[in-house]
Amino acid sequence: MHPTTKAIINHFQFDVIPIEGTLYKSTYVSKSKLENGPMSTAIIGLYSHVPKSISTFHKLTQDEVWHFYDGDPFVLHLLFPDGTYQKVIMGRDVLAGQKIQFVIPANVWQAGELLPKGNYALYGCTLSPGFTGNCFEGALPKTLIKKYPAQKEIIKRLSSEGHETHLPTGFEQ
Repeated sequence: MHPTTKAIINHFQFDVIPIEGTLYKSTYVSKSKLENGPMSTAIIGLYSHVPKSISTFHKLTQDEVWHFYDGDPFVLHLLFPDGTYQKVIMGRDVLAGQKIQFVIPANVWQAGELLPKGNYALYGCTLSPGFTGNCFEGALPKTLIKKYPAQKEIIKRLSSEGHETHLPTGFEQ
């Protein structure tokens, strides 16, 4: 494991998001509530090769704002309801087209991973309304491959190996 990756993991004491597989730490849950949960939430996440931390394909019922903080560039793979694909590189080199902030619209299948030569990427995600387990749906690879056959290899690489599509009850608490 890269020493900086290890130091960041030790510093933040990350948890793992079930189904998705991402190292994360919840950093903010609004005290203001809506009918179905908090008004807003924020997390810090870490992508790395060792330990393996990726985001398997999933979608949310609300927009998600991604923020690049530190480390190496990472890629977000987006599968839109109309069948199109978009690849977004998050990183600090904005003059080369990398994004330091990006919004993934609601109901877009998304997955993320560190680029091959990187050691780690530290990022954040913000949601309003806030994250609850009910806003998350994990993808089944077969279903996605039928709709997005050109992205078959990405879908296979970044899909959950299980058959679960919903987070455990009470996960966000």
